[in-house]
Amino acid sequence: MHLVTADITRDTGSRIIFNLVFAVPALVVIARWLWPLPLPLSAKVLTALLMLAASQFHLWSRLSSGSVFAPEFPRVVVILFNWAFGALVLLAVFQLVLDVGTLLTMLFRQHSVGQPTPLRYAAATLAALLAAIGVGNALRVPPVRDVTVAIRGLPAAFDGYRMVQLTDLHISRLFPARWALAVVDRANMAGADVIVVTGDFIDGSVAMRRADVEPLRQLRAPDGVYAIPGNHEYFFNYRDWMRHLAEMGFRMLPNTHAVIDRDGSQLVIAGVTDLSAPSVGEAAPDLRLALKDAPAEAPIVLLDHQPRRAPDAAARGVALQLSGHTHGGMIVGLDRLVARGNAGFVSGRYDVGGMTLYVSNGTGLWPGFALRLGVPSEITRFTLRQAK
Repeated sequence: MHLVTADITRDTGSRIIFNLVFAVPALVVIARWLWPLPLPLSAKVLTALLMLAASQFHLWSRLSSGSVFAPEFPRVVVILFNWAFGALVLLAVFQLVLDVGTLLTMLFRQHSVGQPTPLRYAAATLAALLAAIGVGNALRVPPVRDVTVAIRGLPAAFDGYRMVQLTDLHISRLFPARWALAVVDRANMAGADVIVVTGDFIDGSVAMRRADVEPLRQLRAPDGVYAIPGNHEYFFNYRDWMRHLAEMGFRMLPNTHAVIDRDGSQLVIAGVTDLSAPSVGEAAPDLRLALKDAPAEAPIVLLDHQPRRAPDAAARGVALQLSGHTHGGMIVGLDRLVARGNAGFVSGRYDVGGMTLYVSNGTGLWPGFALRLGVPSEITRFTLRQAK
């Protein structure tokens, strides 16, 4: 009983801290932007309450579905929440920049300096506009991005081999069935020999997302469609999702591999589970197990949702690792912070001990903060070439 009470107390404390963290941008905007404006007190109070409500989008999401990761509101409401929350975050940053600039001006001029009201309104207008652009960028169906990878020892039969990567689809109320169908159509038209999905298919349970993921059943490639779980699959009953995705025709590769044969030559596609798996009692990623009994001379393409363990993969002879998870950092500047949490890997191509690591910006985005500014989403088409 004491253990249960302690767990509930810790969980409640974590939720309170989580909600307070997301309230910080609103509190900054209220204190430093809104309150100094020459507005009636009633207007300030009403605006402040609306800002605080928008800042608690993730609390409302939890109340709507039981999970902060699955806002179960009409799509237009999710879009508006993302715009409002994004605008608050951007305005908080702009206001802090104005404050620093004002402070430096005061130090230089040695007298008090105020912030003109038109400048405050300009900052708010810019934040609202950029948030709208950011949400629009996040919601688009991504274009196909071409990447050529040279691989040592690649058999001639696989020279020119094409792989399409989808990742971080986050199918949800924000990215519903019609968006998924458009992604499937674009991926199928890319002319890939094989399609791979490197995790974070969904936000929501199988019951919530059954209709929205159904278009993924139509993914087609001559050598099949392979996939691994991302961390979000573990948030929503991992085993249910693994069964459902397998039933839909995905060849799931949790700590295992498949061998593709072409004209007597072979290519290995291996996959691992996500680093979050042990936290819910599932098998941790195990590259040694994934490569057990793989053909010794065949080049290895590894699917690993998170990029941070790329040096380990390089040490085991992997030729190409495909990852996602970071969403590319979503916003220019923020990508540097995201990189720090992912061993320095955040977007695009990296050479890691002779292995090519590619970290996709993602096909979709978590519906809890769906903004992209300067970091476009992508469907990635890889062409494998023999290294000279």
